[in-house]
Amino acid sequence: MNRLRQAFEQRHATGRRTLIPYITGGYPDAATTVAILRRVDPRTCACAEIGIPFSDPIADGPVIQTSFARALERGFRVETLFGALEQQRADIAVPLAAMVSYSIVYRRGPRAFIAAARAAGIDALIVPDLAAEEADELTAIGRELDCPLIMLVAPTSDAARRRRLAALSEPFIYYQALAGVTGERSALPADLAAHVHELRTETGKPICVGFGISTPAHVAAVAAIADGVIVGSALVRRMNAAVDQGAAAEEIATVVGDAIDELARGLPAE
Repeated sequence: MNRLRQAFEQRHATGRRTLIPYITGGYPDAATTVAILRRVDPRTCACAEIGIPFSDPIADGPVIQTSFARALERGFRVETLFGALEQQRADIAVPLAAMVSYSIVYRRGPRAFIAAARAAGIDALIVPDLAAEEADELTAIGRELDCPLIMLVAPTSDAARRRRLAALSEPFIYYQALAGVTGERSALPADLAAHVHELRTETGKPICVGFGISTPAHVAAVAAIADGVIVGSALVRRMNAAVDQGAAAEEIATVVGDAIDELARGLPAE
C-alpha cells in the first residue's frame, strides 16, 4: 500500500492528529532537503510536504517565494532533487507529498513526471494551480501509478465544488484556512471550525488544514477540529535565516527539526 495512504488510514481509524511540515525542496541544495527530511519524526508527522521551486508560484506568500527564488538562482533542478530523494529514500522515515505547479508537470508530461516522482519516493502530489474541472487526467494517472492527488479546498468554494474536490482528493483533503497566499498570521480565522465542520458533513476523508498556522498554540487549535495541521512559512522562514547565516546542511536540518518538534507539542497527547 502507498505509504501515505497507510499512514492516514491508521491515524484516521484511531483519531490521531498529525503535523505536516512543509519545506522548500532543493533549498539551498538537495543534500539539505534530505538532511531535514531525516529529522522528521513519523510518530508526530504522518508525512512531510516538499515544495517544488517555481518562478511564478500561485499560492505562496513572500517567505516561500524568497526561498523559491534563491533555489532557482542556485540552479535548482527537479531531476537533481528527485535523484537525491531516490538515493536516500530508505533513510527518510516519513511519507512524502510534493507541491508542484502544473506547468512543471505539463512540460515534462503528466505520466513521465508522476512516474519520476514515484521512483523518487514521492507518495502524493499537490498541484495548487490545477482546476478541479481539469484534474481528471492527472487524477487517473496518479491513481494508476500509486501517486494520488491531494486537492485544495478554499474557504470560498461552494458546496458542489467542495464535493467534487473531496471526491478527487486522496488520501486527505487540504483545506485552506485562508483565502489568498500562505504566510504566518497572528490569529486563525474565527470561522475556521465552522468551515471544517461543514466540509466533514460532505466527506468521510481526513481533513488537513494549512495556510497561516505558525505556532504550537495554532497547532493545538487546528488539531482540535481537523485531522492534520500543515505548517510551511514558519519553517521556511527559519530555513531562510539559516541560509543567510551560511549554515551547513546538518545545521539547517537541526534548526528546522527543532522547530518541527516545537510545533508538534501542540498536538494532543496520545
